[in-house]
Amino acid sequence: MSLWSDAVSRQPSRATRRQVLQAGSIGALSMGLPGMVAAQVDPAKGLGKDAAHKSVIFVLLCGGPSHIDTWDLKPEAPSEIRGPYQPIATAVPGMQINEMHTRLAPLADKFSLIRSMTHVGNISNHFDAMHHLLSGQAEAPLDSPYLGSILAKVRPTQKTAAPYVWLIKCVGDPVFCAPNIGNAGHLGMAYSPMFVGSAANHPAMPKFAPPEELQRAVTSDRMLVRRTLLDRLDSAPGANPSNLAAGAKAAVTADWESLYGRAFELTSGAEAVRPYDLSHESVETRERYGMHPLGQNLLLARRLVESGVGFVTVNGWTGASPTGGGGAPSSSWDMHGGEMGMGSAFGDGSYGMGWCLPRLDEALSALLVDLEDRGLLESTLVVVPGEFGRTPRINAPGLNPGRQHWPACYSAIVAGGGIRGGMVYGETDKTGSYVKDKPVRPQDLAATIYHALDVPLDVKLGKDGFSKPILAGEPLLKLFS
Repeated sequence: MSLWSDAVSRQPSRATRRQVLQAGSIGALSMGLPGMVAAQVDPAKGLGKDAAHKSVIFVLLCGGPSHIDTWDLKPEAPSEIRGPYQPIATAVPGMQINEMHTRLAPLADKFSLIRSMTHVGNISNHFDAMHHLLSGQAEAPLDSPYLGSILAKVRPTQKTAAPYVWLIKCVGDPVFCAPNIGNAGHLGMAYSPMFVGSAANHPAMPKFAPPEELQRAVTSDRMLVRRTLLDRLDSAPGANPSNLAAGAKAAVTADWESLYGRAFELTSGAEAVRPYDLSHESVETRERYGMHPLGQNLLLARRLVESGVGFVTVNGWTGASPTGGGGAPSSSWDMHGGEMGMGSAFGDGSYGMGWCLPRLDEALSALLVDLEDRGLLESTLVVVPGEFGRTPRINAPGLNPGRQHWPACYSAIVAGGGIRGGMVYGETDKTGSYVKDKPVRPQDLAATIYHALDVPLDVKLGKDGFSKPILAGEPLLKLFS
């Protein structure tokens, strides 16, 4: 006889919490779902009235795209600086972007450009630059949690198994992976993201599978037994959560029945898996996003925010080009050129803008239109940065040219979430070397995200209770309508 059937046959008419936990460790069930523990706490006192109803899609262009070749072109600069691309006009007078952004250009009134992103200090490696960008701090301590983890803590939810999801974790050389991507820093594992997909299992593939955490661990009949046990819990003093074993106490609070009930709902039915099943989308919609990792991950991100996920980070990997070039699914935009064996940064290989830019144009434009058509753009903030920019001067211009890392300035796209669109914020000098006007540091971008979500900047969190402030900068209020 199984543990569960034996427990049912021997139980009294009213099961205690202790008996249920002993019978099958329901605590382990909820602890296995990233973010479920977050639903227990309420550190978000004083949040704006719309805070819980807003989401973020954070598209991280891992590797650091060239600002000069994308959204801050310098057509008047010498050829060794300006590169081969021409700017094109957009729907907003005076705003110009790369000529390959043929779908984004007509949508320029839906997004704004930040051309004055900058790091404090000479951060020229992926590891540190990404750590500071994702934590929303300059010179961030090593144990700093990232924005998605912070928001999962201050905006708890019971709508979904994972309030913070990362679509394709960076892989390959660890220099691309900021230290706390998977562990939420000093906040602890309860606020870490759920990782979805890989190079071998991404939503552009026919047999893409959702995360194992959301797969049924047992049959429906056995889940029904567990549901019955849960329904028979009593409130006897001896079953108070304070008397549970130390391991279970971390996952249980006064409203633990609601939490565990929600965990059962998420793992016993189709609700948890449905957002990850792109077969519910029309072929036309999927093709509009593009049948490549970035396109299908942005479509998946839209489905996730619809289902209640508060923060989705999308790795900007565009997939492998049919012309070759390789590249791990963390670094499409690390376009060094032939100096590091990546082929021309201006070619159509995996590390070439001729391959990556059209896919970004296709996917991001589809996301913005789709969000607006569904009435989600005002409640969904879309943020598209890299971890830094690229050197103004092209290296190896004669053969397989590219650009090196450049933290002094870079660009980002922001849209939705109250962003008014059609604005260019900040300016770099005539060669794209340094910020000339309105510098935007990582903490300023973070403050802008918090502001868009109605999260007060004085919310505190830390290792001991909520002792540390978020340490945000100044929100870019001019971007908001």
